[in-house]
Amino acid sequence: MEDAMGIAVLQVGIPLALLLLGYFVGGAVERRHYASIQERELRWRSLPAVNFRTVPGGWIVDDATLVLGNVVISVDYFKRFLAGLRMLFGGRVKVYESLMDRARREALVRLKVETVERGYHALVNVRMETSQLASGRGGSGVAGIEVLAYGTALKLRTPPT
Repeated sequence: MEDAMGIAVLQVGIPLALLLLGYFVGGAVERRHYASIQERELRWRSLPAVNFRTVPGGWIVDDATLVLGNVVISVDYFKRFLAGLRMLFGGRVKVYESLMDRARREALVRLKVETVERGYHALVNVRMETSQLASGRGGSGVAGIEVLAYGTALKLRTPPT
């Protein structure tokens, strides 16, 4: 009887401990990442980044090039578990929404950083692509997402202020 109880504790206890660990560690990592994103968004907010396909009137362009910002973010164990439950019943998978938000914002910040590091002043024709990374078990489930932000960086004769 004690052996059966020990096995039951292991079978329930370990997954429960992993869920709790995923919840607390994943939440802490997510909060720290959001704080980092917000700080960098404030730093680069003056850099124009628009989805216009043409250069706004009045801008005199001296040079242009393609720039990229890319990020891959994985799903924590707790979110994966909750998403699996949601998929049983259907509906909106809210636990992945913060993951997508963080990835998009991080990719855009990286795009702006790349633009400035290369000496350009503005971005036009900004686009984003997303892709899902499948988990290792038979390709089912989501292990993470990749977001690629790209656009045309412009070196302007008179940089915007």
